[in-house]
Amino acid sequence: MPRKPLLLALFALLASCFVISSHPAAKEARPVYSGPTAHEWGTFTSIAGRDGSAVEWLPLTGSTDLPGFVEHFRYNGFKLGLRGTVRMETPVLYFYDSREETVSVKVSFAKGLITEWYPHAAHVEPAANIFDGTLLQPHPDGSIAWDSVTISPNVTEEFPRENSGNHYYAARMTSSTPLRVQSSAGEQQEKFLFYRGVSTFSVPLSATLIPSGELYVENHGQEEIPNTIRFERRGEKVGYRIGGALQKEALLDPPELTGTIGDLGRELEGMLVAQGLYQDEAHAMVETWRGSWFEEGSRLLYIVPTAFVDGVLPLSIHPAPTQTERVFVGRLEIVTPATENAVEGALATHDSATLKMFGRFLEPILQVMIQKESNPAKAQRFNQALNTYYSKEIARNIRRD
Repeated sequence: MPRKPLLLALFALLASCFVISSHPAAKEARPVYSGPTAHEWGTFTSIAGRDGSAVEWLPLTGSTDLPGFVEHFRYNGFKLGLRGTVRMETPVLYFYDSREETVSVKVSFAKGLITEWYPHAAHVEPAANIFDGTLLQPHPDGSIAWDSVTISPNVTEEFPRENSGNHYYAARMTSSTPLRVQSSAGEQQEKFLFYRGVSTFSVPLSATLIPSGELYVENHGQEEIPNTIRFERRGEKVGYRIGGALQKEALLDPPELTGTIGDLGRELEGMLVAQGLYQDEAHAMVETWRGSWFEEGSRLLYIVPTAFVDGVLPLSIHPAPTQTERVFVGRLEIVTPATENAVEGALATHDSATLKMFGRFLEPILQVMIQKESNPAKAQRFNQALNTYYSKEIARNIRRD
């Protein structure tokens, strides 16, 4: 072949390759589902007392971190006086389907009460005779039901959104199928079913700080805890130590404060995917809780065994999905000497910024400090600080409502 035609052919081939590669990748096609697939993630948040077990606590923060369109049990500030050992936070239930289908969903909550939800639910039980603080007394298990949820793969997405930023919206960053629910105010759309609650059930493990600085972690359940992480943050310094699966007991060394939030986030996402979440779901979960899981203080993060989740939070969906995955992260806050010193110093110097960093955990932290304090005068100062905190938080939340 003459040289010129050969060069022209070569240029044409290169040009065609450039044209092909310069186009953005086509949107990945949705998989074809043989029926509804359901994936759920959520968190159980607790704080450890002196013996390492989860204690009753009162965060006094109401529902201040949720958008205004979220619905509440009775009224926004109801949770202010609701003590429990566990705050069940932001379970979201995703559905995937290739065709439009309608399902009913019911979730029961052992020893608990469902306090917030969206979209509108058909039934939230118990419907009456629940008042602030009565979780300490025998009461029917809470439950929530959506009688008619339409999984709509072809609907034009019109999800509610307020102007202010909110971590609630991070849970939408998935390829899940949009949902439609009818309410008295009209149709509501969302990427998931959302609900929250408070309970007094016992979490499956305990964690006690021993004098050497190690954390003694004990599994009180029958199932293996799939993974554990000891985390600590002091100012801008963070550290974490992955403990792995927990059969019965383990000692976790204190982490060196040389880690990064980014690295830990990626580690967590990998753990969540290993438990059955899709990658975008795992990322959405970590992004939702990034500002909370990785805040100031010390805590044990752990993957809750699926059998335990099913026991305290039974889920029924009709018709039954072809696949259901439920992945929950437990968070057990640890009151360390560093935390106690920081709180005591902040109280002495009226350092409200430092106290604010401990946020909703300040009340149980002070309770632990009061129980441990042998000096009556100092214990009284802690009590006075606690009473002042109660008054300020209640007044602040009443104004917000």
